[in-house]
Amino acid sequence: MKICITSQGNNLTSLVDPKFGRCAFFIIVNPETLEFEAISNNNASSGGGAGIQSGQLASEKDVKAVLTGNVGPNAFQTLKAAKIDIITGVSGTISEAIENYNNGKYKTITEATVDSHFGMKGGY
Repeated sequence: MKICITSQGNNLTSLVDPKFGRCAFFIIVNPETLEFEAISNNNASSGGGAGIQSGQLASEKDVKAVLTGNVGPNAFQTLKAAKIDIITGVSGTISEAIENYNNGKYKTITEATVDSHFGMKGGY
């Protein structure tokens, strides 16, 4: 099983990025073994559709859950359609997020947490 965590850097000591669609990196990790892959987010600077494209990337990586700070409505719909659990309000390091996930400290959300294009407005 794999999960996807939005990250400001490319390793497990990096901080969780509060943005989903426009995060710096995606850390695709097996939370049991801590084997991971860091993927630079090419969607971060796109003019539009970053949430959808990022959601599609998570789906292609066959993750069970996405852990992030916030998620907009387009990304939310894309992830839900792929049957991926969405967990927001995540902060700290990637390692801390994995530990909290493993300990059941997070709950999945049922709706987007920010408006469309929130990451483009400097709201983080």
